[in-house]
Parts: sequence; structure tokens; C-alpha cells
Amino acid sequence: MVHNTKVAKRRGRPQIRPDEETRRLVIDAARQEFHANGYAGASMARVAERAGVSTKTMYRLIPTKEELFGSVISERISRYMLELDEEHLDMLPLERALEHILFTYGTLTLDEDTVLSLRLVFAECDRFPEIAAAFSELAIRRTTESMEAWLKRQLDRREIEIDDPSTAIGMLRGMMIMEPQRAVMLGQRRPPDRAEIAGRARYCARLFLDGCRPRRFSGQETTGSEQRLGPPR
Repeated sequence: MVHNTKVAKRRGRPQIRPDEETRRLVIDAARQEFHANGYAGASMARVAERAGVSTKTMYRLIPTKEELFGSVISERISRYMLELDEEHLDMLPLERALEHILFTYGTLTLDEDTVLSLRLVFAECDRFPEIAAAFSELAIRRTTESMEAWLKRQLDRREIEIDDPSTAIGMLRGMMIMEPQRAVMLGQRRPPDRAEIAGRARYCARLFLDGCRPRRFSGQETTGSEQRLGPPR
């Protein structure tokens, strides 16, 4: 008796890399290309070469330089947003939560990559207003909204007293990063390390909260416009 056995043969092309993985390679390559050559000087062909993909594949995934720049900014901010999990923040004491928010914000904005991106935007936004719009929408607005949402939750819980969360967040952001970021951008110092950022976050959190805690926590009695922290009316 003869048994006919079929040997399964592997056919077709080798397994193709998933698009999401390829997209990450392209975005990382684009970040390097923009930092090396600026927005105007960046080449889509060089991005593909850096990423080790064909230009056809790259254009299929991210078809324009403008979208490529936006993807670089968005990918960086998305990593930041993962560190600000609402449930985790709400489990922390008020001051610890704000320290965590400010530390995470500081490590994002005082990082060398972010400083390079800012320099690029400032240098070329007159010629390419789309990069300023992308940075404003994808970076500044998203980080501001996440911080403001936390502040409003504390306001709703009566953990703090403040009239204008938007103005307060702008002040808090500036207090945390403006001076060191400006010095780094002007080449006056290296980006601060994590220990320095953590120390600054603690100090800023304490200063901020001391100014907007409800007076019942401090034992002070105030009336009228002195009861709340906010801009002059």
C-alpha cells in the first residue's frame, strides 16, 4: 500500500514588516533629518534612506513633508501623554500629583530633541507657517489641555481655589521651564538632568499650591477678592 504524502511548502513572500513598525522607523528617521538639515533642507528621499525603506513605502504611509513633521511632533507628545494617566494622578496626594505632572512636562520640554525642534520652528516659521501651526496644535495645545484638565478636577474637588485655570496653567508652565529652556536654546548651558528637573518640579509645585490652597487649610481668614487667586478684574 502506497501512501501519498504531501509536503507542505512555504510559498509567497517573506513576512512583511507591519506598517506601524515601519511608520515608527520613518518618524525616527525624519526626526534625525529635520534636526540635521532643518525643515527646508530636509529630503524625503533621505528620510526613506535613513529609515531603510523604499520611498514608495514611505509616501504610502506619510505622503507629505508637512505631515511627516507633524508626525514627529505628535509621536513625542504621545509618549508624554502616557505618563499623565488620569487614574494614576488621582490616586496621588495633591502635591505629589503636581510634582509628577511638572517633572514629566519638564523632561519633555527641556530635552535636547525638543529644544532642537523649537529652534527649527522659530528659525523657519516665517517661510513655513505650517510648522508653527503643527507645533502649536500638536504640542502646546495638548500639553496645556492635559494640565488644565487636572487643575480643573482639583478645583471641582475644592482642593484648590483659583479663578482662571487657563491663566494659572500658563503661569505654572512658565515657572517650570521658561528660564532653563531659554538658557539651553541660547547655548548658555546644557539641558538639565532628571535630578535637576525633579528638584525644580518640587519647588514649583510647592510655590504654586501655597498660592491657591483654600484658606481653610492655611488657617487664614480672608474676604472678598482676597479669597481666590486669579488675574485682576
